[in-house]
Amino acid sequence: MAASLDGFIAGPDDDLSWLPTDPNAEEGEGVLGFAAFMAEVGALLMGRRTYDVVTGFGGEWLYGDTPVLVATTRPLEPVAPTVRAVRGDIDAVVEQAIEAAGDRDVYIDGGALIQSALQARRVDEIVVTMVPVLLGQGVPLFGTLEQRQPLVFEHHATYGSMVQLRARVVRDDSL
Repeated sequence: MAASLDGFIAGPDDDLSWLPTDPNAEEGEGVLGFAAFMAEVGALLMGRRTYDVVTGFGGEWLYGDTPVLVATTRPLEPVAPTVRAVRGDIDAVVEQAIEAAGDRDVYIDGGALIQSALQARRVDEIVVTMVPVLLGQGVPLFGTLEQRQPLVFEHHATYGSMVQLRARVVRDDSL
């Protein structure tokens, strides 16, 4: 996920104009850019709000041939043959994404969906690329969590003018 320094993944009204226009333009040494990151991803599990915002961009579909599962209860008109709707509780939709991913990672995208997955302890790793901007308000990356989520930072690096943090979720409270 990309986030502003003050922890927002979108500005007011789902504004994403603060994001770099080319996610591969600022490749940093030893840092995973968007294309390299997506090469590790076997499936993307996306919230409906995020899907609606991303499809509103128009242009070429960002996720290529990667299966994109959209968690929604509303009818969905897929913009690509790799997109399909999934329904159910967080465990059910994560299991569907794991099955679609095969032996590769599942990328969960969307603030509410990430929060639900964290609460259900279905997240193993968090990768956040901090963009050097303060938005002041918008859609929070994590919002309010019901329980503490201990993490261990495993990697950090610069990515052009951004900083990327990679953290492993600790399953118990001992570090």
